[in-house]
This record gives sequence, structure tokens and C-alpha cells, in this order.
Amino acid sequence: MEITTTRESDEKATYTAAPVNHVVAEPPSSPNASVREPERRKGAMFVGITLIVLLGGAIIYGMRSRATAEDDLKRSTAAAAIPFVNVIHPSGGSAAQEIVLPGNTQAFTDTPIYARTNGYLKRWYVDIGSHVRKGQLLAEIETPELDQQLQQAEADLKSAEANMQLAQTTSVRWQSLLEKHAVSKQETDQMVSDYAARQANYAASQANVRRLKELQGYEHVTAPFDGTITARNTDIGALIGTGSGAAPRELFHLAAVGRLRIYVAVPEVYADSVRDGEKVSITQDADPKTVITGTISRNSSAIDQTSRTLNVQVDVDNSKGQLLPGAYVFVHLKLPAASHTVTIPSNTLLFRAEGLRVGVVRDGVVQLAPITIGHDFGATVEVTSGLTSNDTIVLDPSDSLTSGTKVEVNAPQQKGAE
Repeated sequence: MEITTTRESDEKATYTAAPVNHVVAEPPSSPNASVREPERRKGAMFVGITLIVLLGGAIIYGMRSRATAEDDLKRSTAAAAIPFVNVIHPSGGSAAQEIVLPGNTQAFTDTPIYARTNGYLKRWYVDIGSHVRKGQLLAEIETPELDQQLQQAEADLKSAEANMQLAQTTSVRWQSLLEKHAVSKQETDQMVSDYAARQANYAASQANVRRLKELQGYEHVTAPFDGTITARNTDIGALIGTGSGAAPRELFHLAAVGRLRIYVAVPEVYADSVRDGEKVSITQDADPKTVITGTISRNSSAIDQTSRTLNVQVDVDNSKGQLLPGAYVFVHLKLPAASHTVTIPSNTLLFRAEGLRVGVVRDGVVQLAPITIGHDFGATVEVTSGLTSNDTIVLDPSDSLTSGTKVEVNAPQQKGAE
């Protein structure tokens, strides 16, 4: 059972009645208030849309800028990754191969001069380095024994002449007596035969005198040809012998240096390329800038079984005295070049497990082309297959270079390999 007191009833009555007794009057509204309210809402909406558009544009611009920067970075990175290379074109064909071989020079005519008679050297007139003419007196030999032999031979010749004349007179006389039948035929034949024997003895004496005079003529040692004295092995008073019982002693050595022979040992692999009559160049360490021209005159036409080389003779005109006999020279022998070949620098080669390669640039891309080497000239090599003179090859290629690599080509160097 709910019991409500008078106080509580009064509070409820008061609470209920308060709104009726305390109503606050609102101020009178403006006539434009209903018009400005939609405008405010439209402005707020426009500002909001504008902000959204600006924010979206900023976001889109940022995304595009970032994408563009990434693309630029990718392009610059890719461009920086492409290497720059120097290139060169092979020289068309191959210059005639030249091999340099050592050679020994010899005088075209080189001979020792000996005495032809026994005696002592009386005088010599030339020494080493002297240029002599044919028939020029080189030395005199004193031959006292030979002089005595000649005198004896001349005396024997006179005796033989006298005996021959006596035998002739006797033979004539006996033949006259035979016609008169004063002597026998046998006796006459003996006298005629004795005259013939005396004639033969006289002829022998004449020959002996001529021989001794010829030997006496060798007392004067003369030059057999034009040349230069390269050695003198005797002096005044030296005993001269002709070699009977011992080896003869060389008096002088004479060489004709106006023309020289050079003997060259050509390896067997190049033997078929040697042609008689071809010109060759000759140099020497003493004067490497001077090039002398020689001519292949002949070859042995046989390979030496020990050295496996072909002996080739080169003749040189040495009238100006540019070469000395016995000098060590170098013969530059040009051999025919192989057909359809090119020459490239050695610093273009790549040594790979699959074989020799060079980098050929085609449309900005490197292709490793296999090649075949003909001859190695040191700084350059001869290529017999795999390249043409129109190819563009990479100089100093990296060991990591592979086929398909993109490259940027620097300004090409002058065509041809040096």
C-alpha cells in the first residue's frame, strides 16, 4: 500500500507546474533566416567537395610523380648498366707475311793465298784492309835453292842441246854412208835412234827449265782477283813452304767484298714459299735503320735432316761497303699472304674454353664470334675465318663479356690494325 506524504505531493505538484509557470519566450525570427540556411549548407558542401578534389589531386599527383621518378630511376640505372666499348674494324686482307731469319754473310769470292815455291819471305807490300787489284804484287819470296836448281837445269839444257846436235850430225853422216854402202844398215839405224833419244833428252831439259822458271815466277805473290786483304799470316824472314811433308802455310786471305753471299736456314714449313729471284730486305743490329736489298739466287732444293731447314743463298750488291764479310744479319723474307684473310689487333682476342673468340658488335649487341688464326705477328694476328673487314670488333674486351650484352660504342678508331 503506497502512502504519499503531503510534502512529496507538494514537490510533485511543483515539478509538474514549473514548465507552465516559467516558459521563456523565443525572440521573433528574421524573414531571411529560412533562405540563408540552404545557402550555408551548399557552401559547406562545396568547400568539402573542393577539399576532397584537391586532396585527391594531390594524392594522384604524388602517385604519378613517384611512378615517374621510379621510371626515370629505372631508365637511368639501365642506361648506366650498359658499358661503353672501343671498337675497330679489321684490315681487309692480310699483308704478306714476313719472317725474320738470321744469316751469315760471306764474300762472293773468298780464298787463302799460299806460296807455290819454297823459300823465305823477302818483303810484303799489303796488310789487312788493303784493297788490291788483280795482278797486284802482294809479297816477294827469296828462293836461293830454286835459283841454283834453275842454273843447273839451264846447264843440263845446254849439254842436251850439244849432244842432240852431235847426234844429228852423226845421223846425217851415217845415212850418207849408207847410200854408198859404206856402212851397214844396222849401224845407221843405231845412229838415227841415238839422234831421236838426244832430241827427247833435249826436250825434257827444256821442260825442266820452264818448270823451274815457272816456280821462280812464284817468287812474286800477286792477287788473283780484285778484293780486300782480310788476313796476313806471314812476315819478313818467315820460312815459306809449299806443303811437301806438311800442311801449307797461308800467306794472305783475300776476299771480294763488292758482292756478298748470305746463307739463310729457312724452316721447312716455309720452304715451299721460297722462290729464286725474289727480293728480300736485309738489316743488321749495327745499323737497324739501313735496309739493304738482296736477291734469292738459289737454294739447296733439299731439307737438312738435322735442322729441318732449307739452305737459301741471297746475293747482295755491296759496292758501297754497307756489309762486312762474316757479319751477322737478319733477312726479312716475305711470304705470300693467304687469301680471304683479315688482320686484327691481338688485344681483341678472348680465350674461352670453347675456343678463340672476338666480340662483334651488331646493332648495339655483342656477339662472340669464333675465329681461326693463321699467323701470329705479335701485335696483330692473321684471321683466316670468322671475320670480314666490315665487322666491328671490341677492343680490350672484358673477360666477363658474353653474347647478347648491350653496349654503347665510342667513336670508332681508324680502320685497320697497326
